[in-house]
Amino acid sequence: MSGLLSPADGMAIDGHGNGAPSVTAGASGDGAGLVNADLAPTTKSQRTWRWNHFASLWIGVVVCIPAYMVAGGLADQGFSPLQAILLVFLGNAIVVVPVLLLSHPGTRYGIPFAILARAAFGVRGAALPAMARALVGCGWFGIQTWIGGNAALTLMSLVLGHKLDANPLPILGISLPQLLAFLGFWAIQLLFVAKGMSAVRRLETWTAPIKIVACVALLWWAMSHLGGVGTLLSEPSQFVPGGRLEGQFWKVFWPSLTAMIGFWTTLALSSSDFTRFAASQKDQIVGQALGLPVPMALLAIVSVITTSATVLIYGKALWDPIALAGNFTGITVLVCLLVISIDTVCANTAANLVGPAYDFSSLAPRRIGRREGAYLTAFIGMIIMPWKLVADSNGFIFVWLVGYSSLLGPIAGVIIAEYWFVSRRKLAVDDLYVRGGSYEYRGGWNPVALLALACGALPNLPGFLFAVGPAVFPDPGGFLRELYSHGWLFGVLMAGSVYVLGVTNGWFRKR
Repeated sequence: MSGLLSPADGMAIDGHGNGAPSVTAGASGDGAGLVNADLAPTTKSQRTWRWNHFASLWIGVVVCIPAYMVAGGLADQGFSPLQAILLVFLGNAIVVVPVLLLSHPGTRYGIPFAILARAAFGVRGAALPAMARALVGCGWFGIQTWIGGNAALTLMSLVLGHKLDANPLPILGISLPQLLAFLGFWAIQLLFVAKGMSAVRRLETWTAPIKIVACVALLWWAMSHLGGVGTLLSEPSQFVPGGRLEGQFWKVFWPSLTAMIGFWTTLALSSSDFTRFAASQKDQIVGQALGLPVPMALLAIVSVITTSATVLIYGKALWDPIALAGNFTGITVLVCLLVISIDTVCANTAANLVGPAYDFSSLAPRRIGRREGAYLTAFIGMIIMPWKLVADSNGFIFVWLVGYSSLLGPIAGVIIAEYWFVSRRKLAVDDLYVRGGSYEYRGGWNPVALLALACGALPNLPGFLFAVGPAVFPDPGGFLRELYSHGWLFGVLMAGSVYVLGVTNGWFRKR
């Protein structure tokens, strides 16, 4: 493959997955402006990804610093080590379902998410979910870049023998060395945009075993200080009588579970961006079913046990692995920081550049290709000041993760409803790339999809605003505040139900 998962030619596949010279990047007339070489369906010759490629990809994406932080953050929020591990496993077992449901059309028709969304939202209306998913990807790219920059800065400090620090800059709230490290790491990742996704896939395959070894070593370090895992796992949570969060278990549990699901919502939506290159449905199903929940549960074990161990060793919970690595000495810290840096480049490029690049490209196919879309993603991820999103575990989990999952959940619900319950897995692929076809609806917009999206997302808005600024926005009260805690699940079910109801009652008519 050349570029960031780019089809090498303009050939397409028909509705049955067979090679056919149908949709091309050089479409004219009604199809002009809706397709380019990066958005065109893949051909049989490009279906080269086997189950092990998907498993390696997910291992490379799962074993990353934000995933470590979100698992460790649960211990910081008051869960016992055992509760936190089980919560992570439950959340990831649930999210596998939408991942596989949204992966199927990618493999069957060779189309990315931005094109798949046109079936439900219309050839113009698909710009709305594409933009929403792209902006979330930009946020994640910025977060990962901030983490990688911090690792590089810590590594540089150790090499120079003194801490590189300074007063925070006005408005930005970070020091000049931190800003320079962030920008430097940002620039390094752009090299992979030029090299293409094939280089990232090879790097993921090579480094996946290294990451696993690093996790095992970190677990061994924690257990050597604790004297055994049994004692740690038997520790009570902070929700028990006498704990600092007595009686608040369910109040924290539901938004935490939503956050676990929401953590992978962006990749669930864009899973067809990868599975369009699968050799078969079996390959993508087996690879993803093995690659997501099991490695994430194992990483949660490492993260939770290590974070809990830092409380006993250092007197406080260090849920940021970079801060933890800074407490090591000798060659250990150098190895840890190098692994963190390599891991961040791999995960960030694979998870947070591919999807948004396609999404931005779909907004203006004649002007924006995958590479320009990736550059745009990187630029937005830089200017949003991502360090503010991960300043503390509460904001990271309950504002960022729960917040965007409340928006992306309804989008997933609409697309799943259209593909599995309305179209029944049959898409008119050529019509996804032209005006006036089956997916024209009303001026290119499907009003029922928009209504379903609003029904699934707007009820969560009061809870989100209160979570963002409790001093500014009023408390929405019991029901709406609790609803926000279930934002992703509510959004999927409500939006999907409204969409199916609208279709069966003839609220719109396809042309």
